[in-house]
Amino acid sequence: MSFPALTPPLARALAERNYDSPTPVQLAVLADEAAGRDLLVSAQTGSGKTLAYGLAMARDLLGDAERFGRAAAPLALIVAPTRELAMQVQRELSWIYQHAEARVVSCVGGMDPRREQRELAAGAHIVVGTPGRLCDHLRRNRLDISELKVVVLDEADEMLNLGFREDMEFILKTTPETRRTLLFSATFPRGIVALAKQYQQQAFRIEVAGDEGGHADIEYRAIRVAPGDVEHAVVNVLRFYEAPSALVFCSTRDHVRHLQAALLERGFSVVALSGELTQNERTMALQSLRDGRARVCVATDVAARGIDLPSLDLVIHADLPNDAEVMQHRSGRTGRAGRKGTSVLIVVPARRRRAELLLNLAGVDADWGTAPQADEIRKLDHERMKDVLFTEETTADDVVLAQALLAERSAEDIAAALARLYRARLPSPEDILDPGERAGRPRDDRGRDNVRTPRDDGRAPRGDDRPAGPRSKPGKSSARHGMGEATVWFRANIGRRKNAEARWLLPMICRRGGIDKGDIGAIKIMDTTTEFEISERVAESFAVKIKRPDKEDNIRLEPLAGAPQQQAPAEERPHAPRRESRDSDHRERRDDRPRDKSEFKPRSKPHSERGPKFDEAPSSFGKKKHKNKPGHAEPSVMPWPAKGAPGKKPKKKKNRG
Repeated sequence: MSFPALTPPLARALAERNYDSPTPVQLAVLADEAAGRDLLVSAQTGSGKTLAYGLAMARDLLGDAERFGRAAAPLALIVAPTRELAMQVQRELSWIYQHAEARVVSCVGGMDPRREQRELAAGAHIVVGTPGRLCDHLRRNRLDISELKVVVLDEADEMLNLGFREDMEFILKTTPETRRTLLFSATFPRGIVALAKQYQQQAFRIEVAGDEGGHADIEYRAIRVAPGDVEHAVVNVLRFYEAPSALVFCSTRDHVRHLQAALLERGFSVVALSGELTQNERTMALQSLRDGRARVCVATDVAARGIDLPSLDLVIHADLPNDAEVMQHRSGRTGRAGRKGTSVLIVVPARRRRAELLLNLAGVDADWGTAPQADEIRKLDHERMKDVLFTEETTADDVVLAQALLAERSAEDIAAALARLYRARLPSPEDILDPGERAGRPRDDRGRDNVRTPRDDGRAPRGDDRPAGPRSKPGKSSARHGMGEATVWFRANIGRRKNAEARWLLPMICRRGGIDKGDIGAIKIMDTTTEFEISERVAESFAVKIKRPDKEDNIRLEPLAGAPQQQAPAEERPHAPRRESRDSDHRERRDDRPRDKSEFKPRSKPHSERGPKFDEAPSSFGKKKHKNKPGHAEPSVMPWPAKGAPGKKPKKKKNRG
């Protein structure tokens, strides 16, 4: 179905943007029964509502003319909840009315009000702004609304949620009663209905938000992960989809900062949006996303309100939203204008039921599963590499270079070098364990558990008198990293005193040296330095690459002459030999020999009393907990010197000499 009859300038603008068929909301507002009436429209984010009201008010603004006259007092006023949405609406209306020679002016918070005053004084046909700034211009008589014909409230429910009810009412009371009012909202809460009854005249109600088409172009996925693997899951989801741009939602500013730093460390081009940024910083971050310099945006719900990224194909909920409506607002930023999008929920076991409730309330069917695994991502990388290498046509210069390379190297060497170059620019995928498999898997398969694995790989058992050798980070033995081959040790000039941790050192080493995680063996973190082993196969190229200056950190990496002393403490050794102490028998036992019942002092619930696995219901749900329950004995400690009651000073005996 095509658009109804439009004036030639508008029809030309739509044709230039390849708009040939209207969305349901656009078709509804352009219907004959809606012509010239106040409208109360329920439409989801991404349904094409900006174009809908842009076309709906065209006859009110232009009449039978094809172009606007000289700009003077504005004819239309569009009110949006955020500056980003207001700026987006201004851009949208500018191209819709470009051939009608419309002058569209924005008035938003965070911008210079004096510049806006000059633009308003110069005249405008359409004004777009945020409630607070528009009210300010109205109170100072800078905005002439005497000729106003149309008022549009875009995302009215969001403006209510943000506390703009008084500003909205002030604007509606101030504008001429003969105006036409178009109210667009994702939902119809009581406040919106009351506002419509008070300030609209026999409004024509249009509802398209409840239709399945609201999220028909969005694929919902819910992936279950262990609490410690949320960050790794985000990495793998980003690598699996390789979307041109992705939006990752977090619940707090701290989580935004942490996740942005982690993704930057792994080599992603990422920006962050939170309440800490100035308007200039927000504008620069959004511009870097639009022009492709950044591909990932980590944001809070408040900071991401109103942003529009045309090529956004992926939304990740690193933290679950508070309610179903917020989830739909988040997800609705993808799957726009006929494009397909994906919305991925990262769900830890404790939040499984909440995630299911959110999906049910939103009327969404999500595919539950595990996070993309590293092997899956590597296979996709192989296919993507072929697409990158062979999609473009070969030029004469390419042939000359290829012949020169073949004269010096074999075809196999050249192909291997191309593969290395392609992999070097990609962040390494993470190994992730499905928490639903934890109970049934053998211990030596639990790559993320900080549990000593039995020596069932054919090696001789470790003797008690044998000194402990270097170990890798927990759950990742050198053998699993391919370290059965020869290795070379390197050193970094950062240690425990500067908060060095294996979880961020590992991706930093991979990025600096252009290697994979599998090429790294043991990581030993000392007080001021960190020593780690690299496969001898890649050590030479690694040593060359780490000499290059790095803009993201000033950590110095250098080869280490010989193997380190084996007595040095390894990073996070979960079973280091117990240190003997005369006066601290309450310390945790950490040696490897079997425990005797007499020395077992439980510190937490016995294994049989722990919580249920991911897919099990709690067996004791609803029962009261009793104090002094067997199995909860306090660890024995040496008695402290006798003192008075806490908070009271011991009484001194008077000296009655």
